[in-house]
Amino acid sequence: MKEEEVNRCQIQKWYPKFRSLTIKTKFQQLPESFINYLTDDSGPFLLPESVTNQNAMPNRVRNPEEEDDFQVSEGSDNEAEEPPSNLLPSFPQLEIEIKESIETLGGSIFPKLNWSAPKDAAWISPSQNLSCTCFSEIALLFRSSDSLLHDLCNAYDSCSDKTSSRPQSFFLALRKWYPSLKPEMEFRCFVKSKELVGICQREVTTFYPVLVNEKDLLKGLIEEFFDENIRMEFESDSYTFDVYVTKERRVKLIDFNTWCGSTLPLMYTWEELEGIRGECNELELRIVESRRSVLPGLKTAVPYDYLDVSSGSGWDQVIKKAEEQFQRENQSSDEFA
Repeated sequence: MKEEEVNRCQIQKWYPKFRSLTIKTKFQQLPESFINYLTDDSGPFLLPESVTNQNAMPNRVRNPEEEDDFQVSEGSDNEAEEPPSNLLPSFPQLEIEIKESIETLGGSIFPKLNWSAPKDAAWISPSQNLSCTCFSEIALLFRSSDSLLHDLCNAYDSCSDKTSSRPQSFFLALRKWYPSLKPEMEFRCFVKSKELVGICQREVTTFYPVLVNEKDLLKGLIEEFFDENIRMEFESDSYTFDVYVTKERRVKLIDFNTWCGSTLPLMYTWEELEGIRGECNELELRIVESRRSVLPGLKTAVPYDYLDVSSGSGWDQVIKKAEEQFQRENQSSDEFA
């Protein structure tokens, strides 16, 4: 695998070409001071100052209809300076820009870096998922995630022509949140030498009976989507991509990932996929066929007495957001269309 193949899978690289096929997304280029904040070793619960000082955030009025999806903000120059060690970290300009982007996306988003989302940190979120309504919730997820260390420190470890451990710039992707999405309708697709050689369900820790009944239909829909929209448009020869199938049976692009490297093959093995001959292969969609076939998932928890939930603490603010998020999701009838 080459560095250029890894770079193509960065969301800020592929999104402009495929934006009509995927989830609406806003981008922020992150200042180096924020990257330093993510990589320091002071623990996940060192949240930015604005978590306990919400009134410090001024509001600015903008017309979201006049904005493009792919506007990049680099943050202000004063954010490049390291804060004194006795002060909480603070990124006021970045927070304002993120707040505005979240508002234009409907008030709730899920965040990711260039390649990875903090899925392993969902346990720490008040909503128990990746939905975020403010900067502090994003910071909490990012500081708690081990998987983001791949983006931050090890992005090119599998490259034969590795020249660096990290990209020149990091981007925060803010993706519109749809609470009604069903995990059983997300699939990982494997492309070898421009041929779709395998598909499997993305959530492998649960048995979904509906997939047994619709297996052939779903395979056909995904194969058609690949042939019409992906095969000749994505520049790499071998890679993976994730899709979601809506209730109207339309296929939406979620993400691109590398072939091998840090990408999980889920219900396949990389040795098996390497041995498949594309044009001679009968394309298979693999699903969990019964409750006995589920694969183990990562279960994570944190002791309650480890958390500072006193009035005014970062966790106090996050917990208050949990109830607001619960009310919003109960009232929402949004569907990813």
